[in-house]
Amino acid sequence: MSSIVLDRVTVRVEVDGRPVPKTLLAGLSLDLSEQRIGVIGANGSGKSTLLRLLNGLVAPTSGSVTIDGRDTVRAVRDVRRRVGFVFTDPLSQLVMPTGREDVELSLRRSVRNAKERRSLAEATLDRFGLLPLADQSIYELSGGERQLLALAAVLAVEPEVLVLDEPSTLLDLRNRELLRRTVAGLRQQVILSTHDLELAQDLDRVLVVDAGKVVFDGGAAAAVDHYRSLSAAGLPSAGLPAAGLPATGVPAAGRAGLEQG
Repeated sequence: MSSIVLDRVTVRVEVDGRPVPKTLLAGLSLDLSEQRIGVIGANGSGKSTLLRLLNGLVAPTSGSVTIDGRDTVRAVRDVRRRVGFVFTDPLSQLVMPTGREDVELSLRRSVRNAKERRSLAEATLDRFGLLPLADQSIYELSGGERQLLALAAVLAVEPEVLVLDEPSTLLDLRNRELLRRTVAGLRQQVILSTHDLELAQDLDRVLVVDAGKVVFDGGAAAAVDHYRSLSAAGLPSAGLPAAGLPATGVPAAGRAGLEQG
């Protein structure tokens, strides 16, 4: 199992029109050692930024991130050989015209023999039920098929850690179940963000991120309960009118005028 350590990590970015940088993550210290780790939280909470720290796509403003002792800034090439990353939008990482070509491209560095590379690519595609689609344009595939293809291309090179940014977003029920079974059976350490709370329940450890901080860190069931409570806080009570608006939907002042008329 890989040793992933975040030591007092803060990430800030410059934003046009703001006098001071925006803080995306603030003072995170984590030791990520479990086999299956989830990250849940609202949009904009910092989930994707946290994941992108793990293979050097984002660099800390302060603090450090190490993978098996390798700093993600100073040893970024080595880190990226160890950490595979699958984006929410597969078209951001599929670069070849067909799935077969994309998986073969992933294997080019590690498998020099073209015939062997083709055979391994086909085996990888078959694992995900994608071999019949291997020679179709990636633009002819469904969103879910492209997502599985992106996952196949990353897993083909056998990374030690697999990072998935909301991998089930584009999947239908069948492919979502295939994803769940695939993640459960992988030898790699898997770290994923998701809005799919059923998928989160499968994991060994789940972090709840809110406003750039980890506000809960523990077992999946307890983390999901915490996130549900956090999400429900501040919501208007069901069935109650907003302040100054009676149940009829007519503002109070207007209602009084109607009654007088």
